[in-house]
Amino acid sequence: MPKLKTNRGAAKRFKRTATGRFKRSQSHLNHILTKKSQKRKRHLRSGLLVHSADEAQVKRMLPYS
Repeated sequence: MPKLKTNRGAAKRFKRTATGRFKRSQSHLNHILTKKSQKRKRHLRSGLLVHSADEAQVKRMLPYS
């Protein structure tokens, strides 16, 4: 069986945790930041876990992580 290719876009966006879930960062923190409050930008800096409904797709894109 041939080796599977890793989706490189997904590899840059997701990291596997020690328990096997996937970490992700939040969106809306790249530009047009002046109209967003400090509190909103601060909360967007914190990461989240990928939702359980999407974990199977991320696992398929990252076969060796």
